[in-house]
Amino acid sequence: MRLILIVVGALWGAWSGLLLPRAAHRLSVDPEEPWKGQCPDGHPITGPFDGWLGRARCTTDTSGPRPGTTACGPYGPRTPAVSTVTALICAALAAATGPRPELVVWLLAAPVAVLLALVDLRVHRLPDILTLPLAAATLALLGIAAALPADAGSWLTALYGGLALGATYLVLYLLNPSGMGFGDVKLALALGTALGWYGWPVLVTGAFAGVLYGAVYGLGMVALRRAGRKTAIPLGPFMLGGAFTGLMLGAFAVA
Repeated sequence: MRLILIVVGALWGAWSGLLLPRAAHRLSVDPEEPWKGQCPDGHPITGPFDGWLGRARCTTDTSGPRPGTTACGPYGPRTPAVSTVTALICAALAAATGPRPELVVWLLAAPVAVLLALVDLRVHRLPDILTLPLAAATLALLGIAAALPADAGSWLTALYGGLALGATYLVLYLLNPSGMGFGDVKLALALGTALGWYGWPVLVTGAFAGVLYGAVYGLGMVALRRAGRKTAIPLGPFMLGGAFTGLMLGAFAVA
Protein backbone atom coordinates (compact mmCIF):
# COMPACT_ATOMS: atom_id res chain seq x y z
CA MET A 1 0.00 0.00 0.00
CA ARG A 2 2.75 2.43 0.92
CA LEU A 3 4.57 1.76 -2.36
CA ILE A 4 1.41 2.59 -4.29
CA LEU A 5 1.06 5.83 -2.35
CA ILE A 6 4.67 6.74 -3.12
CA VAL A 7 4.09 6.19 -6.85
CA VAL A 8 0.85 8.18 -6.77
CA GLY A 9 2.56 10.96 -4.84
CA ALA A 10 5.43 11.09 -7.31
CA LEU A 11 3.06 11.20 -10.30
CA TRP A 12 0.98 13.94 -8.69
CA GLY A 13 4.08 15.95 -7.89
CA ALA A 14 5.50 15.54 -11.39
CA TRP A 15 2.25 16.60 -13.05
CA SER A 16 1.55 19.55 -10.76
CA GLY A 17 5.19 20.60 -11.02
CA LEU A 18 4.77 21.01 -14.78
CA LEU A 19 2.31 23.85 -14.14
CA LEU A 20 4.37 25.76 -11.59
CA PRO A 21 6.93 27.58 -13.80
CA ARG A 22 4.23 29.60 -15.60
CA ALA A 23 2.61 30.63 -12.32
CA ALA A 24 6.05 31.44 -10.86
CA HIS A 25 6.80 33.69 -13.84
CA ARG A 26 3.47 35.49 -13.57
CA LEU A 27 3.71 36.01 -9.79
CA SER A 28 7.33 37.19 -9.82
CA VAL A 29 6.65 40.92 -9.70
CA ASP A 30 7.43 43.71 -7.27
CA PRO A 31 4.77 44.82 -4.77
CA GLU A 32 1.95 46.93 -6.22
CA GLU A 33 2.70 45.70 -9.74
CA PRO A 34 0.10 43.64 -11.65
CA TRP A 35 0.79 39.96 -12.31
CA LYS A 36 2.73 39.39 -15.50
CA GLY A 37 0.54 38.75 -18.52
CA GLN A 38 3.30 38.31 -21.08
CA CYS A 39 6.26 36.05 -21.68
CA PRO A 40 9.78 37.60 -21.54
CA ASP A 41 9.57 38.48 -25.25
CA GLY A 42 6.26 40.31 -24.85
CA HIS A 43 3.86 37.69 -26.19
CA PRO A 44 0.55 37.46 -24.28
CA ILE A 45 0.05 34.47 -21.98
CA THR A 46 -3.26 32.78 -22.72
CA GLY A 47 -4.96 29.64 -21.51
CA PRO A 48 -7.54 28.33 -19.02
CA PHE A 49 -8.41 30.48 -16.02
CA ASP A 50 -7.11 33.63 -17.66
CA GLY A 51 -3.80 32.05 -18.59
CA TRP A 52 -2.80 30.71 -15.18
CA LEU A 53 -2.93 27.04 -16.15
CA GLY A 54 -0.57 25.61 -18.72
CA ARG A 55 3.05 24.91 -19.51
CA ALA A 56 5.59 27.73 -19.36
CA ARG A 57 6.24 27.58 -23.07
CA CYS A 58 5.44 30.45 -25.42
CA THR A 59 3.84 29.34 -28.68
CA THR A 60 3.65 31.30 -31.93
CA ASP A 61 2.14 34.71 -31.28
CA THR A 62 -0.84 35.68 -33.39
CA SER A 63 -2.29 38.57 -31.43
CA GLY A 64 0.57 40.30 -29.61
CA PRO A 65 2.80 43.20 -30.55
CA ARG A 66 4.48 41.12 -33.29
CA PRO A 67 1.75 39.00 -34.94
CA GLY A 68 2.90 35.94 -36.78
CA THR A 69 6.41 35.86 -35.31
CA THR A 70 8.00 32.80 -33.74
CA ALA A 71 7.63 32.79 -29.97
CA CYS A 72 10.46 32.61 -27.46
CA GLY A 73 9.86 29.03 -26.24
CA PRO A 74 10.22 28.03 -22.57
CA TYR A 75 10.34 30.70 -19.87
CA GLY A 76 10.39 30.95 -16.10
CA PRO A 77 12.10 28.38 -13.84
CA ARG A 78 13.28 25.23 -15.61
CA THR A 79 10.26 22.96 -15.91
CA PRO A 80 12.08 19.58 -15.72
CA ALA A 81 13.87 20.61 -12.52
CA VAL A 82 10.72 22.00 -10.88
CA SER A 83 8.68 18.93 -11.83
CA THR A 84 11.36 16.58 -10.52
CA VAL A 85 11.75 18.40 -7.20
CA THR A 86 7.98 18.51 -6.65
CA ALA A 87 7.71 14.80 -7.46
CA LEU A 88 10.46 13.93 -4.99
CA ILE A 89 8.86 16.03 -2.24
CA CYS A 90 5.44 14.44 -2.74
CA ALA A 91 6.92 10.94 -2.91
CA ALA A 92 8.85 11.55 0.33
CA LEU A 93 5.73 12.82 2.08
CA ALA A 94 3.80 9.77 0.91
CA ALA A 95 6.55 7.45 2.13
CA ALA A 96 6.63 9.09 5.55
CA THR A 97 2.89 9.55 6.07
CA GLY A 98 1.55 6.34 4.62
CA PRO A 99 -2.19 5.61 4.34
CA ARG A 100 -3.39 8.33 6.68
CA PRO A 101 -5.89 11.05 5.74
CA GLU A 102 -3.50 13.94 6.36
CA LEU A 103 -1.42 12.74 3.39
CA VAL A 104 -3.99 14.31 1.07
CA VAL A 105 -3.44 17.65 2.80
CA TRP A 106 0.34 17.42 2.43
CA LEU A 107 0.12 16.46 -1.25
CA LEU A 108 -2.22 19.36 -2.02
CA ALA A 109 -0.06 21.84 -0.13
CA ALA A 110 3.28 20.69 -1.54
CA PRO A 111 2.96 22.27 -5.03
CA VAL A 112 1.84 25.55 -3.47
CA ALA A 113 4.86 25.43 -1.18
CA VAL A 114 7.20 24.86 -4.13
CA LEU A 115 5.56 27.75 -5.99
CA LEU A 116 6.04 30.05 -3.00
CA ALA A 117 9.70 29.08 -2.79
CA LEU A 118 10.20 29.79 -6.50
CA VAL A 119 8.62 33.23 -6.28
CA ASP A 120 10.50 34.17 -3.12
CA LEU A 121 13.81 33.13 -4.66
CA ARG A 122 13.12 35.24 -7.74
CA VAL A 123 11.73 38.47 -6.25
CA HIS A 124 11.97 38.08 -2.43
CA ARG A 125 8.19 38.09 -2.12
CA LEU A 126 5.52 35.73 -0.77
CA PRO A 127 2.21 36.75 -2.41
CA ASP A 128 -0.90 36.97 -0.24
CA ILE A 129 -2.80 35.16 -2.99
CA LEU A 130 -0.85 32.04 -1.98
CA THR A 131 0.06 32.39 1.70
CA LEU A 132 -3.35 33.24 3.14
CA PRO A 133 -5.37 30.61 1.20
CA LEU A 134 -2.68 28.05 2.07
CA ALA A 135 -3.09 28.74 5.78
CA ALA A 136 -6.90 28.63 5.62
CA ALA A 137 -7.04 25.54 3.41
CA THR A 138 -4.50 23.65 5.52
CA LEU A 139 -6.49 24.26 8.70
CA ALA A 140 -9.81 23.37 7.05
CA LEU A 141 -8.52 20.21 5.38
CA LEU A 142 -6.83 19.03 8.57
CA GLY A 143 -10.19 19.50 10.28
CA ILE A 144 -11.67 17.05 7.78
CA ALA A 145 -8.71 14.68 8.25
CA ALA A 146 -9.23 14.76 12.01
CA ALA A 147 -12.80 13.53 11.53
CA LEU A 148 -11.67 10.51 9.52
CA PRO A 149 -10.33 7.23 10.93
CA ALA A 150 -6.59 6.48 11.12
CA ASP A 151 -5.48 10.10 11.44
CA ALA A 152 -2.34 10.65 13.51
CA GLY A 153 -2.58 14.25 14.59
CA SER A 154 -4.51 16.87 16.55
CA TRP A 155 -6.54 19.57 14.83
CA LEU A 156 -6.62 21.70 17.97
CA THR A 157 -2.84 21.63 18.26
CA ALA A 158 -2.63 22.48 14.56
CA LEU A 159 -4.80 25.54 15.20
CA TYR A 160 -2.74 26.66 18.18
CA GLY A 161 0.48 25.89 16.33
CA GLY A 162 -0.46 28.16 13.46
CA LEU A 163 -1.33 30.98 15.82
CA ALA A 164 1.84 30.46 17.88
CA LEU A 165 4.27 30.41 14.97
CA GLY A 166 2.47 33.28 13.27
CA ALA A 167 2.68 35.34 16.47
CA THR A 168 6.36 34.49 16.88
CA TYR A 169 7.19 35.69 13.38
CA LEU A 170 5.04 38.77 13.90
CA VAL A 171 7.11 39.72 16.95
CA LEU A 172 10.32 39.13 14.98
CA TYR A 173 8.98 41.29 12.16
CA LEU A 174 8.07 44.12 14.54
CA LEU A 175 11.50 43.96 16.15
CA ASN A 176 13.37 43.98 12.84
CA PRO A 177 11.11 44.87 9.89
CA SER A 178 14.11 45.38 7.61
CA GLY A 179 15.31 41.83 8.15
CA MET A 180 12.04 40.02 7.50
CA GLY A 181 9.07 40.51 5.21
CA PHE A 182 5.46 40.45 6.38
CA GLY A 183 4.88 37.64 3.90
CA ASP A 184 7.04 35.45 6.14
CA VAL A 185 4.59 36.12 8.98
CA LYS A 186 1.66 34.98 6.85
CA LEU A 187 3.54 31.91 5.66
CA ALA A 188 4.27 31.03 9.30
CA LEU A 189 0.52 30.66 9.90
CA ALA A 190 0.31 27.81 7.38
CA LEU A 191 3.56 26.17 8.42
CA GLY A 192 2.69 26.33 12.11
CA THR A 193 -0.67 24.73 11.37
CA ALA A 194 0.90 21.85 9.45
CA LEU A 195 3.67 21.26 11.98
CA GLY A 196 1.31 21.61 14.93
CA TRP A 197 -0.71 18.67 13.62
CA TYR A 198 2.01 16.34 14.90
CA GLY A 199 2.50 18.16 18.20
CA TRP A 200 4.58 20.88 19.79
CA PRO A 201 7.97 19.10 19.58
CA VAL A 202 7.55 18.77 15.80
CA LEU A 203 6.51 22.41 15.56
CA VAL A 204 9.59 23.59 17.44
CA THR A 205 11.85 21.29 15.41
CA GLY A 206 10.46 22.43 12.06
CA ALA A 207 10.55 26.10 12.99
CA PHE A 208 14.10 25.87 14.31
CA ALA A 209 15.24 23.94 11.23
CA GLY A 210 13.93 26.70 8.97
CA VAL A 211 15.87 29.37 10.86
CA LEU A 212 18.97 27.16 10.89
CA TYR A 213 18.82 26.54 7.14
CA GLY A 214 18.47 30.25 6.48
CA ALA A 215 21.36 31.10 8.80
CA VAL A 216 23.66 28.52 7.20
CA TYR A 217 22.80 29.82 3.74
CA GLY A 218 23.40 33.43 4.78
CA LEU A 219 26.73 32.65 6.42
CA GLY A 220 27.76 30.63 3.39
CA MET A 221 26.98 33.52 1.05
CA VAL A 222 28.99 35.88 3.26
CA ALA A 223 31.91 33.43 3.41
CA LEU A 224 31.90 33.18 -0.39
CA ARG A 225 31.73 36.98 -0.60
CA ARG A 226 28.56 36.81 -2.62
CA ALA A 227 26.63 38.80 -0.01
CA GLY A 228 27.25 41.19 2.85
CA ARG A 229 26.07 40.96 6.44
CA LYS A 230 23.14 43.25 5.67
CA THR A 231 22.18 41.61 2.37
CA ALA A 232 18.54 40.47 2.40
CA ILE A 233 17.94 36.80 1.69
CA PRO A 234 14.64 35.09 0.87
CA LEU A 235 13.59 33.38 4.10
CA GLY A 236 10.53 31.62 2.68
CA PRO A 237 12.33 28.68 1.01
CA PHE A 238 14.20 27.92 4.23
CA MET A 239 11.05 28.15 6.33
CA LEU A 240 9.43 25.71 3.91
CA GLY A 241 12.46 23.44 4.04
CA GLY A 242 12.32 23.40 7.82
CA ALA A 243 8.60 22.62 7.75
CA PHE A 244 9.26 19.73 5.33
CA THR A 245 11.89 18.38 7.72
CA GLY A 246 9.49 18.63 10.65
CA LEU A 247 6.64 16.94 8.77
CA MET A 248 8.89 14.07 7.73
CA LEU A 249 10.09 13.55 11.29
CA GLY A 250 6.60 13.85 12.70
CA ALA A 251 5.07 11.45 10.19
CA PHE A 252 7.79 8.85 10.71
CA ALA A 253 7.45 9.16 14.49
CA VAL A 254 3.77 8.19 14.45
CA ALA A 255 4.14 5.52 11.74
